[in-house]
Amino acid sequence: MALFVAYANGANDNFKGVATLFGADAISYRGAILLATITTFAGAVSSVFLAQELVQAFSGKGLVPDIVAASPHFLLSVAVAAGATVILATILGLPVSTTHALTGGLIGAGLMAAGAALNLSRLSSVFFAPLLLGPVLAVLLTIPLYKTLSRLSRRWSIQRESCVCIGQNQLVPVTIVRRGAATLPFPHPAAMAVTVGTQAECAEKYGGKLLGVSAQSVVTGLHYLSAGTVSFARGLNDTPKIVGLLLVVEALNIQLGMLAIAIAMAIGGLINARKVAITMSRKISRMNEGQALTANMVTGLLVILATRYGLPVSTTHVSVGAISGIGFTNGSANRKVLGSILASWLLTLPLAAVMGVLIFTASTIFL
Repeated sequence: MALFVAYANGANDNFKGVATLFGADAISYRGAILLATITTFAGAVSSVFLAQELVQAFSGKGLVPDIVAASPHFLLSVAVAAGATVILATILGLPVSTTHALTGGLIGAGLMAAGAALNLSRLSSVFFAPLLLGPVLAVLLTIPLYKTLSRLSRRWSIQRESCVCIGQNQLVPVTIVRRGAATLPFPHPAAMAVTVGTQAECAEKYGGKLLGVSAQSVVTGLHYLSAGTVSFARGLNDTPKIVGLLLVVEALNIQLGMLAIAIAMAIGGLINARKVAITMSRKISRMNEGQALTANMVTGLLVILATRYGLPVSTTHVSVGAISGIGFTNGSANRKVLGSILASWLLTLPLAAVMGVLIFTASTIFL
């Protein structure tokens, strides 16, 4: 069941680091999921050395009495509740938090197993505070960072460009002057037919040079690097949370447990990531590469810092918060989609908690 949680986690979460790449038309879906799989796997393996504190947090230790945390019934109930909740959201195409689902499972099973001994103060300080602060910080950091980078790009004469199609094949760069207005370069044909190009052909690009290198090449390179960094950070942060479920099972040591979890996460992302990928990449906000790069920088920074200090933030919440921050800045945020995502976030924890209660009760009767 721990491997099932890892599979569901990979299906729902693996694409989130590269969602901005796909959303900005910088890479195909196949290329994006391949990059996500490789970098997430690398982060998962690295968690063996860098994220031991999170393993203990999600084993239930400190939340319930040690005798309960060592109970296979307790950890089995947490695993089933979290895995079922996340896989349901994945089927519906909703990006939810495995961290939330695991926390809900811990609460539900913990209430049944420990009753009044459940450490509610630890829940608020170690679990709830980081989960709530993550998306808020992401939005608050993304908006001023993007505005700062936009001012710097103008100072360095880096301009956003789009294109129109002249005649049948020729693409002419167009400098964006202000919202809804553009200038055509001269000379241009006196009589021309303006046609509609494909989304990839007319994607907004960056003109100018930075330190003698094409600005577009710099932005694209940094965008790929940031996407890999976010995926690496996600693997680093999520793997130990799931491995915490395996501590009571001594058939595998912690290193082999993390490797098994990493493999299951990779398989889940390769097979079942598409629906959540479309939601994250296309439905929340419209982004060009510079805006997408900003969102990834914020996501990677917050998740890596949280992992370093053993804080169980949700990569999902942080990534959606950063992408939403871009949408609020450029006016493209889809509030209906964001409302659906927020509703799924609110339901994830209580649904997993209820399932934890039911599964723990059933396991004590039948196992």
